Amino acid sequence: MLVLGLNGGGDMVFDTCFGLSENAYHDTAAVLMQDGNIIAGIEEERLIRIKHTNKIWVSAVRFCLEQANKKLEDIDYIAVYSNEDILNKVLKQQQLNNPALAEIADTHKFFNYLFYREFNYCLKDNQLVFVDHHTTHAATAYYMSGFRDSLVLTIDGLGDELATNVVDVRNKRFDNLLSKPAADSLGLLYWEVIRFLGYSHFDEYKVMGLSPYGRSETYKEQFQRLYTLLPNGDYSLHRDRVIELFNVLNPRKKDAPFSQVHMDIAAALQEALETIVFHILRHFQQATGHTRLVISGGVGQNSSMNGKILCSGLFEDVFIPSFAGDSGCAYGAAAYVAHQIQPALPFARVAHAYWGTPIHDGEIGGALEAWRTFLHIEKMDNRSERVSDLMIDGAVIGWVQGRSEFGPRALGNRSILADPRVASHKETINAMVKMREGYRPFAPSILEERVRDFFEVPGEQADFPFMSFVLNVKPERREQLPAITHVDGSARLQTVSKANNPRYWELIDAFGRKTGIPILLNTSFNNNAEPIVDSIDDAVVCFLTSGLDYLVVGDYLARKKDWQPEDMAGLIISLPKAAVLLREDRYISQSKRGFNYALVWNYDSARRHALSEVGYKILQAADGEQSIGQLMIMLGFSKEQQVQAWEELPGLWSDRLLVLRPDSKS
Repeated sequence: MLVLGLNGGGDMVFDTCFGLSENAYHDTAAVLMQDGNIIAGIEEERLIRIKHTNKIWVSAVRFCLEQANKKLEDIDYIAVYSNEDILNKVLKQQQLNNPALAEIADTHKFFNYLFYREFNYCLKDNQLVFVDHHTTHAATAYYMSGFRDSLVLTIDGLGDELATNVVDVRNKRFDNLLSKPAADSLGLLYWEVIRFLGYSHFDEYKVMGLSPYGRSETYKEQFQRLYTLLPNGDYSLHRDRVIELFNVLNPRKKDAPFSQVHMDIAAALQEALETIVFHILRHFQQATGHTRLVISGGVGQNSSMNGKILCSGLFEDVFIPSFAGDSGCAYGAAAYVAHQIQPALPFARVAHAYWGTPIHDGEIGGALEAWRTFLHIEKMDNRSERVSDLMIDGAVIGWVQGRSEFGPRALGNRSILADPRVASHKETINAMVKMREGYRPFAPSILEERVRDFFEVPGEQADFPFMSFVLNVKPERREQLPAITHVDGSARLQTVSKANNPRYWELIDAFGRKTGIPILLNTSFNNNAEPIVDSIDDAVVCFLTSGLDYLVVGDYLARKKDWQPEDMAGLIISLPKAAVLLREDRYISQSKRGFNYALVWNYDSARRHALSEVGYKILQAADGEQSIGQLMIMLGFSKEQQVQAWEELPGLWSDRLLVLRPDSKS
């Protein structure tokens, strides 16, 4: 039986027709499952290059079908992560704003419309199945864990009008024990507080990394006013009191430095979250007797909290997927439907998430050769030996192998790698590519067999393949591992299994044999303006627009030529599909009018990027067929305009405000 799981909105990448809530439909993804086993899964953002996109799942669905060599008519069920009644209500509200939507203002008509518009396909009777938001979260963690019986905690901002669920699952039977509405949303509370720290939605993990620098006791009293712990594992929030934090600080301006007050607020917030979650878990562990726990939902990606739960001894085993957020709901919806329809389906611990775009060895040479103007390319005889030597010599590597990872974390197939013994790599990698806050730690990848030699691991568990837990580095090892050890002596680790990722395991093993440290610094291969790279071209673009030393794809090693902006002349240029170009005729003083030029994103109008007139003209003319050089000739640019363009275009490329690719004809 084939089940396709979906998460996401209904708008095309270049459109805003439906305008479904971004917070309810973000991290679009599709997963294809056959008899409970994954064939393919990918987040839409990897393919359309928009972080956390809430756009329709078209590219992800096409990818899954292509990987399986199937058509939509071959799919038995299409599982959508949404409560049908609540989605009907949302669609009717949208109809009030746009009466033209009357013909598709219920769920079945809506999805029939989408599939016919995008695939020229009419859904079969009973092919479409809806699964509640928090049920999909629960199913994601439960079926991936392999636990027959477990307590399940789902926590996020909001989904299907609920924010927290506690579920007792025994032999695939889901019994709800506690549900909390939006008013008691831990995710929304976290988000409301972090706005005082200059952050917003999707920045929660940054605050988690800031919290170890703070003193939670400084603002403990203020944060205790934000919640009440109730009997029987219940709680209530007083989110209206968040505004009282104005008595402590004014919201931090973006790019302003962090002070101790910001760190103390982050620490107090993290402690408050953990206090409430432990209150829930202690009661329901005692009430159910469960010795195993699974967690999902966006708040479930708080790996510091997860590590403390694991180390508490409250449960013998704890499982949390790397995609606990909404992209994982595509998996959860498919898994829930598959096991409900076929109750006898077996399931076991899912050991990895390498379900995305494959990099085939036979295609690598040709793909890299297309960028020969910019790259020196060689094929290596012994990949692991050569690359480990480069890292020992101080190099920072972009590493691309096999199938890309499903979810928001790079797990060794689309990673930036470096020597964890070099303390300066924290600053080096930030300056090279990440452009992120200096306080944030980088993660270690370690051979699964050696994890207890370097980390304080509770109980018998030794496999942590999803970077879901922060654990302490052993005190005697911390000086050896300055690049991955956080200020509090912890690290968000990933264990690497030879069976599940032999190429990555072999590289770490080679590094370990030479240094005595079977660990690599691992961070996601992307810059701050884009999702994790997916294709070879994505990797090359990120490599060329960053300070990385080398790019490794399969057995190929690439390094940059000393290229200049003018060398971009032969690249084909196009406008990102979600971009909107603006030419505004406006007053620029009390008496003078002028033109402003800008690029905005149709999914976030607040993201506005100023352009020069030259940059605007090039992007306006960019058709995906002509090169930059051809467009300059067509536009009749003067020498001065060309110079201005070469000054502006590399920055636009680095910020992913334009798309460049080699000319396939050259």
